[in-house]
Amino acid sequence: MALGACDYVVLAVTLLASAAIGVYYRFTGGKQQTTQEYMLGDKKLSIIPVGFSLMASFMCATAMFGLSAESYLRGTQFMVINASNIIGTPIVAYVFLPVFYKLGYLSVYQYLEERFGKSTRIVASLAFSIQTVLRTALVLYAVSLALNAIAGFSQTASMMVVGILCTFYSTIGGIKAVIVTDLFQSLLMFGSVFTVIGVAAVNVGGLTEIWKIAHDYGRVELFNFQVDPTVRHSWWSLMLGGMFTYVSVYGVNQVQVQRYLTMKDYGTAVRTLWFSWPITAFLSLSMSFAGLAMFSKYRDCDPIKEGRITSGDQLMALFVLDTMAFTPGLTGLFLAGVCSSALCSVSAALNSLAAVTLEDYITPLVNVDIPDQKRVLWSKILVAVYGILSVALAFCAHFVGPLLQASMTILGIIGGPMLAVFTLGILVPYINQKGALVGLVAGLIFSFFLGLGGPKPPVNNLPTYTNGCSPDSFHNFDVDVPSTSLLIESTATQEIHEESYMYLYKISYMYYIVIGFTTTILVSLVASLFFESNVNTQNPKLFFSANPKDVERQVETRQKRPSTVSKTVTFSLNS
Repeated sequence: MALGACDYVVLAVTLLASAAIGVYYRFTGGKQQTTQEYMLGDKKLSIIPVGFSLMASFMCATAMFGLSAESYLRGTQFMVINASNIIGTPIVAYVFLPVFYKLGYLSVYQYLEERFGKSTRIVASLAFSIQTVLRTALVLYAVSLALNAIAGFSQTASMMVVGILCTFYSTIGGIKAVIVTDLFQSLLMFGSVFTVIGVAAVNVGGLTEIWKIAHDYGRVELFNFQVDPTVRHSWWSLMLGGMFTYVSVYGVNQVQVQRYLTMKDYGTAVRTLWFSWPITAFLSLSMSFAGLAMFSKYRDCDPIKEGRITSGDQLMALFVLDTMAFTPGLTGLFLAGVCSSALCSVSAALNSLAAVTLEDYITPLVNVDIPDQKRVLWSKILVAVYGILSVALAFCAHFVGPLLQASMTILGIIGGPMLAVFTLGILVPYINQKGALVGLVAGLIFSFFLGLGGPKPPVNNLPTYTNGCSPDSFHNFDVDVPSTSLLIESTATQEIHEESYMYLYKISYMYYIVIGFTTTILVSLVASLFFESNVNTQNPKLFFSANPKDVERQVETRQKRPSTVSKTVTFSLNS
């Protein structure tokens, strides 16, 4: 069914509003003419928009479709991951954030150059760039699925429109436009998810009925304590892998650290992080519950087996078509939320990619101080280049498996070694440059082998049913109508099938980040014993301090110095 006029109006207003925010910040204030304003928002941003931005840059379209599909097809066990963030938040706030805030570098990877040398910095920056571009491409692909299924837009056009829009307002408006737009788009994202849940609740008789149906059909599982590492989701894999993922994303990732530095002081940055955690958890749980809401509708006629869609990642788009198409504006609201989930994540990535490229590649290459206006110009050009690259790579994203697992795998195989090298730098003074570099490279190589190698066992889904389908509805596949409602391959066949895979490739993807972290730590510790010590121990700012007052004191000392104290960073951190 085609979109109505109200739907197009809602969608158009949303997209135009995002572009208008970028235009507004281009022509107000300092007009984005300095690196300080363009990349750090003059350090005048407040807790609420930055808190939502921290959430939005992590919770994107892949999470919206991936989390709902996970609950629909495999149950609720993944919800447990939100508990791991409670452990991760204080680690980020009181171990990593103080160090980065004391230094105030635009690129978080400049820390690695001071601690472990230029080679380690370049390797880490390249790893971050690869990780971020791949995730950005995945997000663009996810939103194209919804726009194609609901509005009939081609996937090519969808990816290009969203990519161009993100690039536009990120380029002209800088970090202020990105963060303020994130707040606006986060509210739309919440609106989309709540609309799906609300429509389903009305149809079946309430939220408790959705949960009861999910329980009766075996979808509710929260207490899987199996220690077998090949179990895809258990308490151990989700708590351990989830905590490492959270710390790697919120603690040492350029996208998030750059947002902390837009705050006026360290205390405000910590409060913002604590504010961001509950809204992130609430959105994550809501997205998971949306999967159960969709299951309440399709519990007796699974649309995948029926042939209406080909993967779980398309479930939410189909649900919207089936339930909201006759209510003016509702479909448009959902699409606005889907586009927003992509816009906020992509814009954050583009801005941070530009910052890292300028600071870690271009500035060291030219080896001269670049005037501030030229730095801003270079930043805008880089945002545009990365936008084009992300759109191009999005066309390859259909080769990946489930969106949620693909996104978490990308975060894990690079995030583990990256978190390890920062952890060693901050907490283990004896680790030297060559030891850290060898460990980082070894960790990345092994993580890529583990995460991208294969073949891997297929993901096993919970039973789905077709006893409520019409016999005429199986038109997309040349199959007979199921004689029973339960379709499961025999246990014996499945066990034989599992034995044919290498054990390493059967390990849960949630452990990839833990294995990459551990490999990097161990190799670095051993390698440092064989190389001459060249540790930079002269600068106390490079190491963890248990006294939070040290942060403010050292920030004040740095702010009193001339802004040229660092040849790499040419902006002042005075607010």
